[in-house]
Amino acid sequence: MSDSPAILEARDVSRSFGPVEVLHGVEIALRAGEVHALIGENGAGKSTVMKILSGYLEPTTGELLLDGKPVRFSSSEEAEDKGVILIHQEFNLAEQLTVEENIFLGRELKRGIFLDKKRMQTEASRLLSALETRVSPNARVSDISVSDKQMVEIAKALSRNARVLIMDEPTAVLTNREAEVLFRQIERLKASGTAILYTSHKLDEVARIADRVTVFRDGARVAAVKAGEMNEDQMAQAMVGRELSNLFPAKSPMADRKTVLAVRDFDVENIVADASFDLRRGEILGFAGLVGAGRTELMEGLIGVRAARGAVEIDGKKVAISNVKDARRLGLVYLTEDRKGRGLVLTQGMRENLTLLALDRFGRYALDAKAEDAALTKAISEFDVRAPTRDVRVGNLSGGNQQKLLLAKTMLAEPDIVIIDEPTRGIDIGTKQQIYEFIHKLAASGKSVIVISSEMAEIIGLSHRVVVMRSGRITGILQGDDINEDQIVRYAMGLEGRAAA
Repeated sequence: MSDSPAILEARDVSRSFGPVEVLHGVEIALRAGEVHALIGENGAGKSTVMKILSGYLEPTTGELLLDGKPVRFSSSEEAEDKGVILIHQEFNLAEQLTVEENIFLGRELKRGIFLDKKRMQTEASRLLSALETRVSPNARVSDISVSDKQMVEIAKALSRNARVLIMDEPTAVLTNREAEVLFRQIERLKASGTAILYTSHKLDEVARIADRVTVFRDGARVAAVKAGEMNEDQMAQAMVGRELSNLFPAKSPMADRKTVLAVRDFDVENIVADASFDLRRGEILGFAGLVGAGRTELMEGLIGVRAARGAVEIDGKKVAISNVKDARRLGLVYLTEDRKGRGLVLTQGMRENLTLLALDRFGRYALDAKAEDAALTKAISEFDVRAPTRDVRVGNLSGGNQQKLLLAKTMLAEPDIVIIDEPTRGIDIGTKQQIYEFIHKLAASGKSVIVISSEMAEIIGLSHRVVVMRSGRITGILQGDDINEDQIVRYAMGLEGRAAA
């Protein structure tokens, strides 16, 4: 780590949206060959400062310095021309174009007046190879996985020879193997002199790769230290302003609980085969496994989103679920892992999103706006949704507050069985604790909850029992002392259970 002059620096930067000031005189300096981690709760101001540094927003007061000289970016394109690149948490890809076309979109390589397709193919292949991803440059973006899309975003940024690379939650949708590839690439970028601003809610990542750490809370900088001066617990406490010693609530006893959902010999398309499991009243049932194990597809089959066959019983009665409406009528709801793409309408307000699943409760022929407003007031209070105004567009809420609103929307349907897919993906540790407490209270009230998560600590800390999947099959169901990392990994890797055969 060097103490060389900053390539890009924010000095005493504030930002207001109307009368609301969301950034309060913050300072941050990005140096060549360093990873500078920016951490904080959702809504702390991280996204706002990243957008200011990369030209998407202008500061209300304060200034930016590039190579020690004041600079004003009028657009993200101007920032990119000066070597400042932001990799968005939300994908900024053209779905109907190929991977190669996305990488060079707006900066196509040419030979004379014609596109140089061969050179772009070669360069795209080189970038993707460096990221150790198997995705083809010719693949249509709409046809590739979420984690591959993230790799395409990274390849797109690398193609621009950035002097400053700003990475917003880059590993949120990556597997552990893919994250390791990214970390190796970051080391190469550091060695070449690139300045990197890295935001992540995964504090183990921050501790591992950061040279400096800046902590934001409520729109202000509350700490700025060199690597090693803060451990993970200290980072978490600085972020939330309180101690987080008990992240997971104590599990309630599960003896002699009634089975509310029984699934037998369940097949989903050509992805999941012969899945059988039970869910008890008041239980939190975790689903673990590697990415691609079929956990999400199993639940989508169960609620009628995917073609499926097999036997399903709810409260001891055989049921047929052909679509989401059938599932909801039977008291079964699914909270998607893709809150931005499928869970919420980002261009609409909080009220419109909240009541979308339960419109019949707010008027038969015309919606009762007063009743909707009352429901929103209650949801904001119960789920601690933090927004600058009640009429804010949902797309302008932080990820954690979007997730809280999605939970409130789902619970307004008054379900008995709740399936929550990746409940805390891309969410800070303080909001995680709130969501864990909410899930615990759901189960304690007699609701039954299925949690799908790629975070081992989450599965172990929340679940009464854990179903492990591999390659579309259930390989084991663990309980008691068997719910530990070693056992889960063995079943997920096929070293135990049916998939090992």
